[in-house]
Amino acid sequence: MRVEPLKIEGALLLQPVTYGDARGFFLEMWNRKTFAKIGLDVDFVQDNHSRSEKHVLRGMHYQVNGKAQGKLVWVSSGAVFDAVVDLREGSPTFGKWDGRLLTSACHERLWAPPGCAHGFLVVSDYADFHYKCTDYYSPKDERVLRWNDPETGIFWPIPVGLSPQLAARDAGAPGIAECEKYASGKDLGCGFPANPGAARLTPEKPSRSI
Repeated sequence: MRVEPLKIEGALLLQPVTYGDARGFFLEMWNRKTFAKIGLDVDFVQDNHSRSEKHVLRGMHYQVNGKAQGKLVWVSSGAVFDAVVDLREGSPTFGKWDGRLLTSACHERLWAPPGCAHGFLVVSDYADFHYKCTDYYSPKDERVLRWNDPETGIFWPIPVGLSPQLAARDAGAPGIAECEKYASGKDLGCGFPANPGAARLTPEKPSRSI
C-alpha cells in the first residue's frame, strides 16, 4: 500500500494494492494487520455509506466531548474532493487544511485523524461515499465548521457562480474563530491524545509498499 502524508499532522492518503484482470479487480477494503504496519492500529466501531448528487457539499463535521472520530473514507462510485481541517490546539498544523480527490477508479483512501473537521464535495454526477469511524455517531456532540470560512480558506473546486447544495446546519455553521476546538492535551476519546506529537500516526517511510 502506498502511503502519502498530508499537510495535516497524522492525516494520510492511502493507495491500496489492486489486483485486476479481464474479469475485473480485487482489493482489500480493510486489513487490520496491514494498517497497523503503517501506524493505524485503530478500532473501527461504525461504518457509514452516503449517496449524494453533483455539487452536494457535506461538512465540515466533527464531534467533541471525548467523542472525536477518526475516519477512513473512500468512494465506491463517482468522485469527491475530500477536505480536512486540524482543530487540535497545540498541533503543529492547527487551523490548516488539506484536501484530495478521491475516485472510484483509483480506489484512494483518506485517513482523517480524530480532532479534525471533515467534509467532501461531489464532483461527479453522483458519488457513493463510505467511511469507517473510530467512535459512534453522537448527535448531541456533533459540531460543524463553516465550509467556506475565509480564515480557514479551503479551496473547493466549485465552478464560478455556482453554490453547492448544503444542509441548513452546514450553511449556518461558525468559522474557526468561533467554533469549538480541541484543547491542547485533552483526550479526544478512543485513546487519542489531542497533541498528535504524543502518538504520531504517520509512517516511517511514506512511500513504502506492504
